[in-house]
This record gives sequence, structure tokens and C-alpha cells, in this order.
Amino acid sequence: MGGWREIIDGIGERTEFGNARLVRDPRRKGGWTLLFEEVQQSYVDVADPTYLSFEYTRRIAAVVDTMAPQARPLAVLHLGGGAFTMPRYVTATRPGSTQVIVERDRRLADFVQRVVPLADATGVSFVFGDAREVVSDIPDSSYDLVIGDVYDAAQMPESVSDVTFAAEVARILRPEGVYAVNVADLAPLTFSRGQAATLRTAFADVCLLVRPELLRGRRFGNVVFAASRGADRLPVARLAAILGRDRQPAQVVSGAGLDLLTAGADPVVLPPA
Repeated sequence: MGGWREIIDGIGERTEFGNARLVRDPRRKGGWTLLFEEVQQSYVDVADPTYLSFEYTRRIAAVVDTMAPQARPLAVLHLGGGAFTMPRYVTATRPGSTQVIVERDRRLADFVQRVVPLADATGVSFVFGDAREVVSDIPDSSYDLVIGDVYDAAQMPESVSDVTFAAEVARILRPEGVYAVNVADLAPLTFSRGQAATLRTAFADVCLLVRPELLRGRRFGNVVFAASRGADRLPVARLAAILGRDRQPAQVVSGAGLDLLTAGADPVVLPPA
């Protein structure tokens, strides 16, 4: 009975900020889904870190794959740990990379490490704290890539959504660096439009990677933004080719298309603390 219950209900843990549960994937031997407060947060395959079940992680992986020559090590900052899906992917595809995972919930990170530990933690370190505060203390030009996947339940916190935070991320990126951030949204993409306007205050080149159905207002889903400090730095054509071959095809919205999408949207400005 105990073993069957573990397969159905998963392995649970009370963390600093809520209840977490890791559930086995009966279809894949190494597959696990992390739920936080019963909201799906991450999927990992510990046997094959390059297998990405959630479509937004494949969008971020496309950014990782195209931002620099293949297999070149990168310095990566992960804002939000989850089940360490993207750190595992970077380790597998770009050996020798140095990675820092910022996670506010130490007990959650300990739980994930206990149940589905990083098989190769070489070059991976943790910082525990609030993402906004951690980023503000990082020296200029420290990272090639910053991946933003910070969530409070199913929502992106305000603290990582405004123009000040966008400027801080731009500051810690190297000149060729890229910021990839995951946003959950639904029609009429009000939040995403505001995020696009916000990112454009700090980055010269911004695009979004999105399913056509979401653009047409037919579903709730994820939008992934890619942003670069330099103008015309993002490999839009290569990203579009990769996304078009995905089992859940997506498109790249940039340039004039992004102008149209963000028309009338205001950047997010938070009042002083």
C-alpha cells in the first residue's frame, strides 16, 4: 500500500512557503513532476536532462542553444530553482558552465536535492534569498545568461516584473548576454504586453516566443521573452526554425510585430518601497 500511494500521491514536503510534492511519471522511468501548492512547477527527467516535457522549458532551451556557439560553457544565473530543470539541461548541453541557482525556499531546494538530486553538480552553486535583493548585489557584467522563472503559486511576483528589476538584470549581463524569462498569461495578454514594454526600457532587442493559439486568445499558457542589451543581437531566424519544429509549434514575435502587440502598453513601475 505504501509503495502504491507513493506512486499515485508522490512524495510530499512542507517547505518554508508552502507544500511541495514530487510525483513520478509512470511513462518515463526518470520522470518527475514538482507541484507546489498543487500547481505544476517543474518536470525533470533525471535519466535524460535534455528531455523537456513542459513547452516553456523547450522555449528557454532554444534560447540557450542559439545564444552562443554549441557546447561553449556559459555563466548562468537561474532566478527560481524549482526542480532544477534548466540547470540540468545546461550542464548536459554545455559542460564546464558555471551556474548559480537563486531560490528563496531553502527547504524546497533541499527536498528536491534529496529526492531527485543533481546528478552532476559540478559548477552549480546555490544562493538562498529574494531574487530582487540577490540581483542588486551582483557585480556588473557577471553573466552570459539570466533565466527568470520566479513564481508565487501561478503568478510572477511584482518584485521581478518592473523597470528597476529589468535594469538590474541588464546591468549584470555581459554585452552579448541574454535574459530569458517565463511568464504565464491569458487573453488578451495584458500582463505579457506590459512585460514587453518593461523589458524594452532596459534592453535594445526583445522578442517573445509564444504559441499562436495564445496570441489568438484561445488558451492560457506561457510566454517566454528573450532580451539582449545590444540591438539586433537575438538570433530570431534560428529561434523561429527551432520553435517551428517543436511538437507544440510556437512563433517568434519581434520588431514591428512586437510594436503592434505592445501598442498602448505601459512599462511596470512600482512605487518606492
